[in-house]
Amino acid sequence: NAGTEADVYISVYGERGDTGSRQLLRSQQPKKFLKGQTDIFAVEAVHLGCLYKIVIGHNGLGSGNGWFLDKIVIKDPITDLDYTFFCHRWLDQGQDDGNIARELPVTDASMFPGRQELVLKREKTWAAEKWKFRKGITLQFYNRVTHGFICLYPDSRVDALGDKKNKYGKVFPIWMHA
Repeated sequence: NAGTEADVYISVYGERGDTGSRQLLRSQQPKKFLKGQTDIFAVEAVHLGCLYKIVIGHNGLGSGNGWFLDKIVIKDPITDLDYTFFCHRWLDQGQDDGNIARELPVTDASMFPGRQELVLKREKTWAAEKWKFRKGITLQFYNRVTHGFICLYPDSRVDALGDKKNKYGKVFPIWMHA
């Protein structure tokens, strides 16, 4: 459910002005804004000079209108420069902060893009996992050697022996491939 059927709009801002709000109508893909898909659009505008931000959003209409946007790359056909705008967030009234529009600054060209993507992924992971570290939460890990649960309590106590009969303990198999 990371794609959207809503109408998506973009405004591009540069040192010489902006495009105004433009609907992204015709992608080079048969269906626009699908999960995991890269869409390419042509937007006609006067040359804006160096770009510094965009505003991207949708109208919130249609079924499954929430949208997870990774990034936008704008290619300037005059200078042949690529401008990257990282988002890596939801544009969804029911997800994240509830906004369906985002203002995105251009990525600093001096910063290694791979590093910024890593930082954004780390922030996303922390946002998804930080509930585990709220006050009063007890973390439990299953110990395959003792067949018990190792508990990390909110008051900093650790039960490393594990209680085999812990009524709150559940075993969930996790398979990892390297």
